Amino acid sequence: MTAEDLRQRYLEFLRCKRHAVIPSASLIPREDSSTLFTGSGMQPLVPYLLGENHPKGTRLCNSQKCFRAEDMEEIGDNRHNTVFEMLGNWSFGDYFKKEQLNWFFQFLTEELRLDPNRLYVSVFSGNKDIGVPRDEESVEIWKDIFSRYGIQAQIVEEAEKKGLGGGRIFYYNESKNWWSRSGKPADIPVGEIGGPDSEVFYDLGEELSRHAKSPWKDQPCHINCDCGRFIEIGNSVFIEYVKTEQGFDRLAQKNVDFGGGLERMAMIMQGKTNVYETDLFQNVLDKIESLSGGKKYQDNIKPFEVIADHLKATTFIMGDNKGIKPSNTDQGYIVRRLIRRTIRYGRQIGIDSQEPWLPEVVKIIIGDYKKVYPELSQNLEFIIEGVKEEQAKFEKTLNKGLKEFKRIISSKEEADRVLTGQEAFDLYQTYGFPIEMTEELALEKGLKVDREDFSGQLKKHQELSRTASAGKFKGGLADVREETKKLHTAAHLLLAALRKVLGNHVHQKGSNITAQRLRFDFSHSEKLTDEQKQEVEELVNKAIEKDLSVICEEMSLEEAKNNGAVATFEDKYEDKVKVYKIGEGNNVFSYELCGGPHIDRLGKLGYFKIKKEESSSAGVRRIKAVLTAKE
Repeated sequence: MTAEDLRQRYLEFLRCKRHAVIPSASLIPREDSSTLFTGSGMQPLVPYLLGENHPKGTRLCNSQKCFRAEDMEEIGDNRHNTVFEMLGNWSFGDYFKKEQLNWFFQFLTEELRLDPNRLYVSVFSGNKDIGVPRDEESVEIWKDIFSRYGIQAQIVEEAEKKGLGGGRIFYYNESKNWWSRSGKPADIPVGEIGGPDSEVFYDLGEELSRHAKSPWKDQPCHINCDCGRFIEIGNSVFIEYVKTEQGFDRLAQKNVDFGGGLERMAMIMQGKTNVYETDLFQNVLDKIESLSGGKKYQDNIKPFEVIADHLKATTFIMGDNKGIKPSNTDQGYIVRRLIRRTIRYGRQIGIDSQEPWLPEVVKIIIGDYKKVYPELSQNLEFIIEGVKEEQAKFEKTLNKGLKEFKRIISSKEEADRVLTGQEAFDLYQTYGFPIEMTEELALEKGLKVDREDFSGQLKKHQELSRTASAGKFKGGLADVREETKKLHTAAHLLLAALRKVLGNHVHQKGSNITAQRLRFDFSHSEKLTDEQKQEVEELVNKAIEKDLSVICEEMSLEEAKNNGAVATFEDKYEDKVKVYKIGEGNNVFSYELCGGPHIDRLGKLGYFKIKKEESSSAGVRRIKAVLTAKE
């Protein structure tokens, strides 16, 4: 079964279960500038998990393109990608555990015809400290499911210590079987949602756990270990809790958020033990072999997989209709890091660095995905020119930089195995080495880098934008509190006021909203004058004083465009959308596509105050604002 067949079969299976198929959201989040990329299928759907009504109903499914920079160092094992597709389905207060677990097992065993004897599951063991019990309900459902296939499902606890123990259902704590956008329960901010999850694993074969070179060969093997034998292929998250000051409370509705890796499922369906051996990567790996002068993938697994993965990620990010190019800030920094890491690994396998070889691989990737993601073909020239330019820039200094790195490490005494922050910064500033690349080179030579010192050196010269894995809050609105809803509504007023003062070229480029403040990025090339900021404030506060109503309307996308709704229309939307109108009749202040949530009347907001206006990136400004008591 090809990956394309698998994707379609999954969506058709859910369509038959009365799910609406929605398009993949952009890799660049529209509603949140605190995370650089969309890293999960649920991220664009948070408002509906919080209780907003989705235009397509309470059951949705899709295949969502995702990017996770934190997996960059994992490339080279048999299962990780930085960019991947997540097959997902959601229930917003509709069906729950029984339907979800039965349906996914049905899809695996009846649609894909996987052997149920090779499937294992995990469930949440509970946490008394946060008041969330062990998930015995899911255990009973799983026992019933397995029994229908003649499998007596034994339950195992503390598998990390005991190993498999003949088990089929495994209890794990919140480090394995709790999911929210911001990690473990202890890390979740007040107002964040989450819940226990149940994962399904496929057994690739016992021989993988006993491989002579495996660093885990002498450790207990269980379904959540890292030996490579078991691979997670689907995770059903039961989002029914919200973090409060006292702990965790139940949400008003019980939600299902399922995600399953397309690449991993394709690997299993094609009889492979490595996601890079599937049809999703075969054409790319063949091209890399050709470019390397005949070197074989199986003899150079990590370099080949890094190149294939990183250029696919680069292609998807740059081809996402957002104009992202390699740079030293935000998403552009990640693209630069991906490309430069690709070039270094290309040299390891003998690819001629004097030729602009990156575009040749990019074209193969676009050819493989053009039917599913036509925006890649539409942006082909933009991607090609971007990677060619970045390769040319880096090649000019790479040789000199590598010579300088060798000189630095040759000067180190045996007892002095640390690169100073100044040395790492010089490699960054003079030779364009991302700090992560210097750390990787150092690790290969048994050295460490003084990262703290490097950060100090960097701050003296410039503020380097945060990376996608550097402690960011993942997802849309920060929480579900009333104050957050107020500031979200105020963001609509801010955009409308900016367009009135500065012009209709102003569009939202990102936002991050908590219960304390809003941060709003918008397209504009010049610093706002004091008079402009004052005028924006006055417009927003006059609208608040009028106590205008906030009305949600559902309509077709074409109707929203014709009615003049504000949106970034190069994004992908469902054919039916939600439009929020602030004001009525001839007194409409804002009319904008959005998923919510909002308050119902502006009189609840208080007084709007701009605290800061600054540059965010080239052609983008940022405003930080608060709501206070009425002055």
